[in-house]
Amino acid sequence: MAEKEKNGKDGKKVYYRELEDLPGVGEVTAERLRAKGFGEFATIAAAAPHDLADAGEFSVESAKKAIEAAKEAVEVGFESADKVLERRKVITRIHTGSKNLDELLGGGVESQAITEFYGKFSSSKTQVGFQLAVNVQKPNGNGEIPGKVLFIDSEATFRPERVMQMAQAVGLNPEEVLKNIFVARAENSDHQMLLVDKAEDLIAKNNIKLIIIDSLTSHFRSDFAGRGALGDRQQKLNRHLHALQKLADKYNLAVYITNQVMDDPGMLFGDPTKPIGGHVLAHMSTYRLYVRKSKDEKRIARLVDSPSMPEGECVYRVTAEGIID
Repeated sequence: MAEKEKNGKDGKKVYYRELEDLPGVGEVTAERLRAKGFGEFATIAAAAPHDLADAGEFSVESAKKAIEAAKEAVEVGFESADKVLERRKVITRIHTGSKNLDELLGGGVESQAITEFYGKFSSSKTQVGFQLAVNVQKPNGNGEIPGKVLFIDSEATFRPERVMQMAQAVGLNPEEVLKNIFVARAENSDHQMLLVDKAEDLIAKNNIKLIIIDSLTSHFRSDFAGRGALGDRQQKLNRHLHALQKLADKYNLAVYITNQVMDDPGMLFGDPTKPIGGHVLAHMSTYRLYVRKSKDEKRIARLVDSPSMPEGECVYRVTAEGIID
């Protein structure tokens, strides 16, 4: 960790080199914090006292002191919009296989963003994920190294045979494509969150450019049943999504998530299909698409929300070779 300094109460410089230097944090607590994803001054400065206390297994008062010290040590502030624009020039896009779908998304699935596909079963959510896992490994002609994939499977939907079929269709070596996809089976919502929290080392060492979670909400839906558990579910889901967004920003990678749906019994007219996750997921998804099945191989995608693209629809097909127009 980089050395940080601040002025102490007596006017002398106080140096913070490691987490252990923060008031209220010792060696054991520091190790616990690092294990839970609080390894930087910035993450501690932005943490809630109770969350930090739970992660470090120390008192809330000590957590407050550590947060205040981290806030003083870390450099935070505003920056001009032209610098934001310059930073966004490194953004890349992963092609979906369908030009129509790419155009709907503004060129493909964007890095530094969370792209959500929601819909009923057999609407192609998983198939699009497989296609992205293949296409991110295609040479882009810009001299960049093709990216690798982290795939978190919560519904036992990952099929390497299908990925190999798609890879062969676009001229890639199927065996090599599989070697570049790191798969983990999430057993419950806590395990799913832990997989994301522990993913940073794998991402840094393996040039991961795409994280896929299929599906994001399945375990949260089953682990937190009933209205009484709704608040806890939404709070954990919010933390999970923020952790994904931080990885997307830090490593310039794309996050693709699928989401389950339910029928709204109060809907008298129109399509009663609603995505799971409520406002938390609606606010955190950068691009939100509703996909539904049409005749034969055809699927219809509707862009529901985007910060830069207008609402619209497109038609694409799911074939043996993959996603096409």
